[in-house]
Amino acid sequence: MEISAAGRLEVRVTAADVGKRVSVRRLSEPGTTEGKYTDTLGVLTSWDDGVLLITRKSGEVVQIAESSLVAGKVVPAAPARRRGPAASYGELARVASRAWPPVEAERLGGWELRAAGGFTRRANSVLPLGDPGRPLDEALAVVRRWYRERGLPAYVQTASGAEGTQEVLAAELERRGWEREVSAELWTGALAPVADRADGSGVSLARTADAAWLGRYRRAGLDEVALRVLGGGPSVWFASVPGEGPAPAAIGRCAVDGRWASFSAVEVDPALRRRGLATGVMAALAGRALDEGASAAWLQVETDNAPARALYAALGFTAHHAYHHYREPRDAGTERR
Repeated sequence: MEISAAGRLEVRVTAADVGKRVSVRRLSEPGTTEGKYTDTLGVLTSWDDGVLLITRKSGEVVQIAESSLVAGKVVPAAPARRRGPAASYGELARVASRAWPPVEAERLGGWELRAAGGFTRRANSVLPLGDPGRPLDEALAVVRRWYRERGLPAYVQTASGAEGTQEVLAAELERRGWEREVSAELWTGALAPVADRADGSGVSLARTADAAWLGRYRRAGLDEVALRVLGGGPSVWFASVPGEGPAPAAIGRCAVDGRWASFSAVEVDPALRRRGLATGVMAALAGRALDEGASAAWLQVETDNAPARALYAALGFTAHHAYHHYREPRDAGTERR
């Protein structure tokens, strides 16, 4: 908090600091048990009519009355990372997009419009890594028309919690009636410790997903377009552990892209969980990725998937940033200006 020479707390944040990372202290709400003050750290996304909106790293938006502020200051754009491979948000966003490639894409300034018949929001959403080259409302109108022509709802993927993420854009989308439907986190970690964690000798690797692998994959009714996305990427591998039935006991997918390897679709027969099968699948995939020259890894995990988060944390992964998918207003008349 900012403290003056006289020892008093001061508010050194103004509406001109919208878009910057700030730390503020406010008087706690009556009836709370947290003490007299509450601290909030995040990106200042708006300051209108005496109310501040601050987006935390997780994407949670905190509303604060200007009259309750007792101290505040602008802080560095992002804290120094102490664990995991160094990476910018932009680098990881592009690598993640290549790991789930759309079958059709078009540029709108610094935005990429992606479509793949509706299979995964990652391949069917706008990735905004720059300025669209026109006013926001005009850009969103173009986005909605583009997806409507393909029979798809319009989604915009934003991120929060790292330098260069789009907290302000997310706030503008919400102001216009766009709804956040999905939030998850992207975690990173070193690759070699994953390969060394377990014996992956019982895992088979293949370049394509066969019928047995697809039988364990949780998504049903995959069409040709979905299979193209699933098998797309710079260098994709599918892992399987044989089971007693036609479906494997465990599966996984890895996309190798330069120094990065991604893990996804790690699924285990519910009757065989907690036996190290998921770790074995990831170890086998990590070993192959190391052979191809990768050294770092990333994966995506939903915030409420406690078992997966515990597994990935044990393998040395930590959260890098959160990402969110915003869906266009259900009715054009609900869009707020």
